[in-house]
Amino acid sequence: MKKHIVTALLYTVVTAVLLGVVYPLAVTGLAHVFFPRQAAGSLISRNGELVGSHLIGQTFSGPGYFWSRPSAAGTGYDATNSGGSNYAPTNSALATRVTASVQTLNPKGTNAPVPIDLATASASGLDPDISPAAAFYQVARVAAERHISENAVRNLVSTHITQRQFGLLGEPRVNVLDLNLDLDKKAPVASK
Repeated sequence: MKKHIVTALLYTVVTAVLLGVVYPLAVTGLAHVFFPRQAAGSLISRNGELVGSHLIGQTFSGPGYFWSRPSAAGTGYDATNSGGSNYAPTNSALATRVTASVQTLNPKGTNAPVPIDLATASASGLDPDISPAAAFYQVARVAAERHISENAVRNLVSTHITQRQFGLLGEPRVNVLDLNLDLDKKAPVASK
């Protein structure tokens, strides 16, 4: 019996060291060699200053910017508090939040339907992307605030649409941070 216990303990220690230390370090090292940008978190810098990550959304509230999806992660896009609200469709808190989002996005009461991803949070609360429909929905507001044509903004959105991976995985999407950074380069926000 003692022999079996010693063997089991040795296997546990060897397996823990190999799979808990050696393997993760090897994979991390290989990732930094072959995919350095992705291994570092796909960080985006502008003028030498870190402005965000391509993988984690952030809040944009100015009228001259495309707005991200609402976040249920802490105070908004808090990666340490990732997660959805888990409200059921019948929960009044969800209905109240969605109604408030719709009123913010469509304050003039036009009849255009607000794309669902602009009114509801994702499961992680950290989505960096919105649907092309959500981006196109915001074109008029952004163009008016930037004093440029809607057509120019619509064309910019079109260039930022990422199609399905391998033609079948995921949905077409627009990375909000990339779009807003490109928008700032092409048409800076007009000062008032």
